[in-house]
Amino acid sequence: MKKWLLIILIAVIAGFTLMSSYNGLVKAEEEIDSVWANVESQYQRRADMIPNLVNTVKGQANFEKETLTSVIEARARATQVKIDPSNMTEENLAQFQQNQDSVGSALSRLLVSVEKYPELKAHEGFMNLQAQLEGTENRINKARNDFNAAAKVYNQKVRQFPTKFAAMIFGFKDKPYFKSTAGAENAPTVNFN
Repeated sequence: MKKWLLIILIAVIAGFTLMSSYNGLVKAEEEIDSVWANVESQYQRRADMIPNLVNTVKGQANFEKETLTSVIEARARATQVKIDPSNMTEENLAQFQQNQDSVGSALSRLLVSVEKYPELKAHEGFMNLQAQLEGTENRINKARNDFNAAAKVYNQKVRQFPTKFAAMIFGFKDKPYFKSTAGAENAPTVNFN
């Protein structure tokens, strides 16, 4: 009789441990999904602002068409890629980031080109959009950092004992992190020629 009670007690403890581990993983995965939605929201905010920026620049100056076209095309590519956070991989996150980096690069070229047009720089609408873009870039950076923090907590849960067993049983896998792009360690060169 004592033997059966001991077996039942061990089974109950193991069941509660497995249930607790599973619930912790679900909570951490939901946090990643939520934080990922914030990342996408900030990128969408930037994408929504780009047409206003382009129209303001067009309206204020006989602007370099190639620069404006590259911004519009980069925005179009960036809004095409969507990631399902429950099925996120290093590859699709890298593709997403590459498209977002092309938007940032195109915007940088646009803002550098604006330096050639003092009447545009002085225009209040442009200055407001430029300030909002800067704020948006800061929000994107914060959202990416928040995502990486949530991914770290989740990945630790997936890899730690005894939760690792629940992760293996229920198919929870590591989530990738945002990483800097190649060459990000080098300071950008600004040239007004």
